[in-house]
Amino acid sequence: MRRSFFIAAGLAVLATAWIASGELSGIQAEDVARKPPADLSLSDSLPQVRVRQQSAVPYETAVVLRGRTEALRKVEARAETHGRIIELAIQRGMAVAEGDPLVRLAPEDRPARLAQAKALLEQRRIEHKAAEKLAEKGFRAETQLAASLAELESAEAAVARARVDLENTVIRAPFAGFIDDRSVDLGDFVEMGDAIANLVDLDPVLVIGQVSERDIGRLEVGGPGVARLMTGESVEGRIRHISRVADPVTRTFRVELEVANPDGSLRDGVTAEVVLPGPTVLAHRVSPAILSLSTSGTIGVKVVDADQRVRFLPVQIVEQGAGGLWLLGLPAEVTLITVGQEFVRDGQRVRTVDEAALSPEAGEG
Repeated sequence: MRRSFFIAAGLAVLATAWIASGELSGIQAEDVARKPPADLSLSDSLPQVRVRQQSAVPYETAVVLRGRTEALRKVEARAETHGRIIELAIQRGMAVAEGDPLVRLAPEDRPARLAQAKALLEQRRIEHKAAEKLAEKGFRAETQLAASLAELESAEAAVARARVDLENTVIRAPFAGFIDDRSVDLGDFVEMGDAIANLVDLDPVLVIGQVSERDIGRLEVGGPGVARLMTGESVEGRIRHISRVADPVTRTFRVELEVANPDGSLRDGVTAEVVLPGPTVLAHRVSPAILSLSTSGTIGVKVVDADQRVRFLPVQIVEQGAGGLWLLGLPAEVTLITVGQEFVRDGQRVRTVDEAALSPEAGEG
């Protein structure tokens, strides 16, 4: 009987414990049910960027080249006959006009040979006239008349050769210019083809540069240009020539700027910076800090469209200076991301803050 009592007491304790556990679990469930739902708005918050509304303005494009000055013509005057130099009329650096004598060679027997050729020519002329009269009367065959005509023409050619040989003893300037160097001195003996002097024509002078494939379409013959020389001069000119064939190595095109140089003060071979104005276009001026790179390495900027989404737009830099960069390739009206562009990606929605609405203190921050 005592054993039955202990069993009943144990069952009672277990029942009490079971009831108590149900009440506690109900209280906990009620507490969980009363707990407010988690606020997920923080996880969905949009990144914030600072933007600026900007309009394109007219910009005069220019192509800037590195180049050098070059003489319009360079000629090495050479002897056209042989002989000893008996007169030297030039010095290095001397200005000469077209046709001025440079050197004079000894005539030697050339005047005598010219006189002999003239005498023979006169003889052949008389003989041919006599042959014509005899042919008219029937006393001279057609072949004999033709032979006398050939001898006359041969004599005329001999006179011409002798005269040219005598004239070639005076070597003259082929054009106006400057004597850059001379290769002979008084008393030298020269053969036909020997160098006498180097003659350069510096009026006008050319400023030569190489323009890239990207910029070649912005230039045209006759367009203006300015060249700033390393010697300090700044000169203006017109585009004289644009090559139609690219250099096979650099893929650039030769451009010649023609500059007037009546006093010859501009020299050949001086390094120059050439500025060639191009057409006026609409462009944006921005700070270099807002530039971005696409995943493919393209340079551009990030903007915000009407749907508050980030868009990457590639650009072309046309000038870089102290005032910033001038860019082509953007719409006339654009909302530029000026702060925070490095933390957002193309296509992402963002919240914008117009920098024009910020106080100076906020702007500095």
